Amino acid sequence: MSTKLRNIGPKSAAWLRQVGLRTPEELTAIGAVGAFVKVRRAGFKPSLNLLYSLEGALQDCHWQELPEARRTELVAEYEAIIADKPLKKAPPASGPVYDRTAERRDDDADIDDVPPFDDETA
Repeated sequence: MSTKLRNIGPKSAAWLRQVGLRTPEELTAIGAVGAFVKVRRAGFKPSLNLLYSLEGALQDCHWQELPEARRTELVAEYEAIIADKPLKKAPPASGPVYDRTAERRDDDADIDDVPPFDDETA
């Protein structure tokens, strides 16, 4: 966010920028739940406090002033979106790692077939 919004600290603002929400108008257009979903789908792991903070920013009130009923509605909206289109889990950084020290395949060379390492010829 390029403009300072109530309840939105530097980390939250950076997350919003990284998901393409840079102005209060963009946040208003997508809404608190939509913005929260975008942040989650981008791989960040915000708590529900971000959801409440976004709604508080849109309502121009401190996030702790949001009525419990509104908080419940926000969570229900979020859960409905996730139920409809679940968050994708990030793929592993690399493929699986296998310990093959105990395994021997038929095409493995037999230890006796490998010439010894000779320091004098190296």
